[in-house]
Amino acid sequence: MADWVLYQRDYCHLCDMALAVLAEARAPDFDSVWVDDSQELEERYGARVPVLRDLRSGRELDWPFDADKVSRWIHANGR
Repeated sequence: MADWVLYQRDYCHLCDMALAVLAEARAPDFDSVWVDDSQELEERYGARVPVLRDLRSGRELDWPFDADKVSRWIHANGR
């Protein structure tokens, strides 16, 4: 299991854009979790997706973000 999760939706153009940004930022391996599959996640993230979450610290990065912002955010805790 990765230390990072990208919460997203099926057929979400913003989520597709977020995936491209994460690739550009050379983000570490992450898991994708679709909020459509869970009522709890839908309630928490439904209006916010895509959201990148650090599972170790609980920090979350809401869209919009660019490659620079992702890199700074990932390395903020010395990773």
